[in-house]
Amino acid sequence: MRRGRKRRWLVDYPRAVPLAIFLLVAAVTVLSVFAIERGERVRESADLSRQADAMVSAIERRAYSSSSFLRAGAALFGSQQNVTSDVFRQFVSELRLDADYRGAEGIGWAPAITDSQLPAVEAQLSSGRIGPMQVRPTLDQDPRSQLVPILFLQPDTLRNRRALGFDMYSEATRRAAMDEATRTVRPTASGRVNLVQDTGPDEFGFIIYMPVFDGSGSQRSLKGFVYSPFNASQFLSSASELIASPEAALRFYDVSGGKPLMMVETENWSDDGHTVERDVDLANRHMVLVVQSKRDMALSPLSLITLLFGLAVASLLLVVARLLTQQAQEDSRSLEWFAQQNSIRNSLTRELNHRVKNTLANVLSIVSLTRRRAETLDEFAEGIDNRIRALSATHDLLTQSEWGTTPIAAVISVELAPYTNANDHEVVATGPDVELAPNDALSLGLAIHELATNAAKYGALSCSGGRVSISWELVNPNLARIEWVESNGPSVAPPTKRGFGIDLIEKIVAHELRHPVELEFDPEGVRCRLMTAVREPGEFALRSKYSVAKIGQ
Repeated sequence: MRRGRKRRWLVDYPRAVPLAIFLLVAAVTVLSVFAIERGERVRESADLSRQADAMVSAIERRAYSSSSFLRAGAALFGSQQNVTSDVFRQFVSELRLDADYRGAEGIGWAPAITDSQLPAVEAQLSSGRIGPMQVRPTLDQDPRSQLVPILFLQPDTLRNRRALGFDMYSEATRRAAMDEATRTVRPTASGRVNLVQDTGPDEFGFIIYMPVFDGSGSQRSLKGFVYSPFNASQFLSSASELIASPEAALRFYDVSGGKPLMMVETENWSDDGHTVERDVDLANRHMVLVVQSKRDMALSPLSLITLLFGLAVASLLLVVARLLTQQAQEDSRSLEWFAQQNSIRNSLTRELNHRVKNTLANVLSIVSLTRRRAETLDEFAEGIDNRIRALSATHDLLTQSEWGTTPIAAVISVELAPYTNANDHEVVATGPDVELAPNDALSLGLAIHELATNAAKYGALSCSGGRVSISWELVNPNLARIEWVESNGPSVAPPTKRGFGIDLIEKIVAHELRHPVELEFDPEGVRCRLMTAVREPGEFALRSKYSVAKIGQ
């Protein structure tokens, strides 16, 4: 029952069922892709968090290494009476800086002096130089009593030489970091600054300061600062080398007064993408690292394969379902056709049984009447033969029309065929195109045969110059009138006894046609007037045509 109902759906909804199957599989595919993408996002978020944590650890490691070197320098320089260039260079060389110090511009020394000590420091700066050097900005440009000029900076490169003589205490961000380092006696990073070595206004960095004191306890005084300047881009690049996946996009911010100031952004940063933010404690300074995933918004390979495979399966099922619906429709049409054929066969059997009975009744009537009217065996045989041949001719005509309706002209033409080609008499048949039912056509054929036989023996067709005129017309849409008129033949006298032909026409034909027959024996020629119904094709004829039409479809 369920299987039949499913097949019924395929027949009733030939387009909706395949589309529903396609949409269902497509929906499952989309949900699968969504689940895969969600899992990918979760995994990506976890990987990005892990990468961000690793990056923060690498940054703090770099900062810790630099702070350790600066602490060592502070301990050494605090024990020296004066920090000379030889002492500073020896200290830097003894550090044997390795890869842990990558990302820094170097290590420098900046003494804390007053304006009265400025000439001595400028003389020390100019020692070994081609021309005199001044601390900048000069006191004329910016009067101040506290100065922290850069005296030494290693390695001694052309880039680092540009920083020598710059008074870092004259700039607010650097000054705040040095004051904080003096207060805490800890390595302290500055906020975002433009390094003196950098010429571009968009290049930023930071500086880690370590204060150096003379004396100890309450008697100590600030001697200067050992420091390391860092270019933010180079520092971040060196830190990225310490992790396994350095390809992520990065942004590094300095947080000043609660407001983030971006120091560096990698080239592969984009405006969209999943990001993870981490706080960084870099030498007693709060900074923020933002890590962005490089994965774009496109589908992952697994999602893309799932989507393509799902759509391919959905399309295949759509085609298969469409083929099944077409097959189900064809099967349904075939079943309907077989049911119609079975109904047609039953109707044909009933119609054939009815017509065979009618034909046999006509034959029995013909035999009975012929036997009563025949005086000899030869006359009986000849009468039977001619009348059955006439009946057979009309049957052939009906068979050719598949037992549908038959034109009156065709029935008359068949029955008068033996007489129409003779040159010594004339046969004329005129009338509109009128179709008769099979039984009515048989009865009319018998009547025309008897009239023609009588005319050939005794009437207009028995002599030269005789004329037979047959005309028909529609009295109304459901009734036709047929008139037989003989002329130019022998003089006709009423028969002294009733023959078989008269009985056949006035009894059998009138009974079958369901209308009385007017038969007149006029001296100028026999006249006969018949009325026959014009009926619509019967049930058998309708079903026969219908079946043919269905087969044609």
